[in-house]
Amino acid sequence: MIRLAADEDLNGAIVRGVLRRNSAIDLVRVQDAGLSGVSDASVLAWAAAENRVLLTHDVATMTAHAYARIDAGLPMPGLFEISQRVPLGVAISDVLLVAECSRDGEWTGQVRYLPL
Repeated sequence: MIRLAADEDLNGAIVRGVLRRNSAIDLVRVQDAGLSGVSDASVLAWAAAENRVLLTHDVATMTAHAYARIDAGLPMPGLFEISQRVPLGVAISDVLLVAECSRDGEWTGQVRYLPL
């Protein structure tokens, strides 16, 4: 199972729903890691250092920073952009599917969008 991180913009109900349905998922909110208010680039650097695939709603700037890391040859374990228009249950189910069925390193250097 992969390790996940939820950025500050991600709807907290998604995090709670994922953990409620499977408490074994390794999912950390950046706020709980002491990263509230830090830049997107810093969040991605932290996620890379922790080998965590990042979950976000921030399609505007987070994606650009992720691609910049990839272009610079920096580690980027993966980024999943979750549309805010996705129903909560669908978002939770898709995050669970990704977390439970992915192998470590499978999403390295990739930006993907949910719903699947």
